[in-house]
Amino acid sequence: MTHSLDNFCGDWTLSRVIDDALTGHQMRMRGKALFEPVSGGLSLLETGELTGPGMIRPLAAERRYLWAEASGLIAVFFEDGRYFHAFDPNEPEPCADHACDPDSYSVRYDFTTWPHWSATWTVRGPRKNYVSLTRFSPPLAIE
Repeated sequence: MTHSLDNFCGDWTLSRVIDDALTGHQMRMRGKALFEPVSGGLSLLETGELTGPGMIRPLAAERRYLWAEASGLIAVFFEDGRYFHAFDPNEPEPCADHACDPDSYSVRYDFTTWPHWSATWTVRGPRKNYVSLTRFSPPLAIE
């Protein structure tokens, strides 16, 4: 299947597991991702609840990005417009990096079981050492 920005448009369920090697803790987030058309591409809004060891109740979590097409790639920007990374949506497992001194971020997307897909972030730095795996799926049909 050939992927383009339009393939991501709409609602997705998301499940995230964050394994923090520094603390030995695992955090989890369940929620949704909404890709909506905007001028220049798709706005991505992730919302959900974050849980982890020692938490009395889940924390509300939210993040926003802009995804745009650029010369056959999908370029991802932070909510404030700063460039984040780009990837080729037609590779089965595209990778990208983002340097944010002193930290480094590397992502591997996996589209091999489309429309189920994932993003695995590996983050390293003086005070960071974690892997975040997010799985995206089409929402379940309600009958």
